[in-house]
Amino acid sequence: MSSAHSAHVTPERIMQFAWGYIPPLAIEAAIRNRVFDVLDEGPKSLAEVAAATGASTRGLSAVMNALVGLELLAKDDAGVYSLTPESSLFLVRSKPSFQGGLILHTSEQLLPKFLNLNKIVATGKPANHVNQESDGGEFFRQFVVDIFPMSYPATQALAGALGLATSTAPLRVLDLGAGSGVWGIGLAQSSPHVTVTSVDWPEVLPITQTTVNRFGLSDRFQFVEGDLLSADFGSGHNVVTVGHILHSEGEARSRELLAKTHAALAPGGTIAIAEFLVNPDRRGPVGGLFFAVNMLVNTDNGDTYSFEEIAGWLAEAGFVNARLVDAPGPSPLILATKP
Repeated sequence: MSSAHSAHVTPERIMQFAWGYIPPLAIEAAIRNRVFDVLDEGPKSLAEVAAATGASTRGLSAVMNALVGLELLAKDDAGVYSLTPESSLFLVRSKPSFQGGLILHTSEQLLPKFLNLNKIVATGKPANHVNQESDGGEFFRQFVVDIFPMSYPATQALAGALGLATSTAPLRVLDLGAGSGVWGIGLAQSSPHVTVTSVDWPEVLPITQTTVNRFGLSDRFQFVEGDLLSADFGSGHNVVTVGHILHSEGEARSRELLAKTHAALAPGGTIAIAEFLVNPDRRGPVGGLFFAVNMLVNTDNGDTYSFEEIAGWLAEAGFVNARLVDAPGPSPLILATKP
């Protein structure tokens, strides 16, 4: 490396990575101590936030100043803190747009497993198996409700792409790996003609049922227990949703699942897949590449995939016209049609 080039290279980015675990933990601490909720009521001094939350001034000062550095809080010359547009929209728990659900699981569920990453890389074996019912059932019971807002806006985009608001025909939706029920709920809200069959592990389906009840949609849902490759999907469905499922299944099970899904759809039916997509050369986007490491830590064969890979599996299963549909969230939706 020439001296002219090296003069422009500093270790600053490496040093930031050395403390890279602090941002999600600081955000989680602020959410759990109601910092964003309290500041949503209006700007406040450190003492006022401490009084409103009951947290220590020392702890709040350190965390809130870090969040100022991350531009998730603002602080004026008088030391008064306020929300930024980003934190106001996505980190206030009472708002439907809240996106902190994933971060709420950092300290107790996600990060501890990553502490074994050195060994996992050496062996290729996960620290835990969240894609297996014996290990993953309890994890997802706690997890799926908190990440409901992550997928809900995409369900509205899917309803729009399917033209549900103007459809007058009955439409049967099969929601695979239903979790909180977000995909079925979003589509059912878009049209009174939608009925939903939700499939998930028996440990998770009570959460699905509770969420569906909360939205007042129980009369249009039925529930099927079981692993995705052994559960009875029925047949004649018009839409199948596969919301953030393939990454934990791995390639072989994903291809088998898509073939089974094709058989469950009526002719002309649509499959809708949500995934954390990566580019074919796996040079980006970084969110999808990070999530592949998450799959290394938590599953036997899970990974993240490109649109081109998934489109190939869909064609192999008999689908046509694989296409991308823009949707709010980490990646666009993948749709394909059964001829």
